[in-house]
Amino acid sequence: MADVATTDSPGSRPARKRTGIAFLTAQLGAYAAGQFGERAAALGFTRPQAGLLRLISREPGQSQQAVARVLGTPPSRLVALVDDLEQRGLVERRRNPEDRRNYELHLTAAGRQAMAGLDQAAFDHEEAIAAPLTPAERSELSGLLAKLAAGHGLRAGIHPGFRHLDGTGTA
Repeated sequence: MADVATTDSPGSRPARKRTGIAFLTAQLGAYAAGQFGERAAALGFTRPQAGLLRLISREPGQSQQAVARVLGTPPSRLVALVDDLEQRGLVERRRNPEDRRNYELHLTAAGRQAMAGLDQAAFDHEEAIAAPLTPAERSELSGLLAKLAAGHGLRAGIHPGFRHLDGTGTA
């Protein structure tokens, strides 16, 4: 559908050229999310669990409330997700020494090992999605997509689907 000229009716308005960027990014985003979901599931994780582990691994020691703010989801919705990862021995809550009312989130040794597997899955996923592109095209596309994401107020590395988590930690 890229570069298709359209008119509302003959003679009503000049033709507008459509690029299909919004549809193509949505189409590829849905495809990429599904493919990553399969890779994460093969390792025993949902996409939200993988995203939470990634965030905790990159920014350890944040409170659950701070993590919820970063993800754009109510803290109460994050509880089930953190509880599940904690029960699996992947995440631990530690008392914050400066504010004993809060707990910091950290990966355990098993969580770091699981994250290594998820990092490899993410690398393989990136390679598979970008396979049709040359290295120069990958770089250009990455820059353009980052510019679009930033222009729409999306935080780098945080999937907006976290805003829609239900009480079970699924989107």
